[in-house]
Amino acid sequence: MRVLVACEESQAVTVELRRLGHEAYSCDIESFSGEHPEWHLQTDVRDLLKMKWDMLIAFPPCTYLSNAGACRLYPTKGVLNQERYKKGLAAKEFFMMFLNADCQRIAVENPVSSRVFEMPPHTQEIQPYQFYGAEHPYTKNTRLWIKGLPLLVPVEPVEPIGPYVPAGTGRKDRSKYGFAKRGEDAKNRAKTFPGIAKAMAEQWAGPVEAAQAGRVE
Repeated sequence: MRVLVACEESQAVTVELRRLGHEAYSCDIESFSGEHPEWHLQTDVRDLLKMKWDMLIAFPPCTYLSNAGACRLYPTKGVLNQERYKKGLAAKEFFMMFLNADCQRIAVENPVSSRVFEMPPHTQEIQPYQFYGAEHPYTKNTRLWIKGLPLLVPVEPVEPIGPYVPAGTGRKDRSKYGFAKRGEDAKNRAKTFPGIAKAMAEQWAGPVEAAQAGRVE
């Protein structure tokens, strides 16, 4: 299958799809942190969506949509920050572009969003510890909006030991969470967990031979 993995600079999902034999490409307006420049398309994804893809997996930016930023959305209790709200609406429009793309198989990922943006109902919620969790036994609630694809089924889940992203005073004690260095929050939060990337590739695409046998093209 030809797969576009949009807004992915880490190439985590792209690499897993390539290992299974699929023609997958990561795309982002920024440079990539993966190891395969030949698989990365550094361009505006809107142009790529005009092309024909067998599957679309997207990780649109969540900065202005995430419920984690509610304190900035309402800096004064009950008073909406209009500038940030407008940025959130623009982020929602970008998100919806993927969900409504002309593709039979679509999966869009985002964290829990602020209610004020009235996002469409999500299809599934997943956690890092549910998918090959020994590598990352943490909690970090993530939502998926899925079209034409099955729900992800947990593989080798483990008991979580704590949250991945620190909160409040927990930031001062590295043993209480699984996040990377302080100061790298935004970029590291956006990276896809290896176990989730592997599960997406295995369960949504599978090996090329199996896909061809099942007439998935």
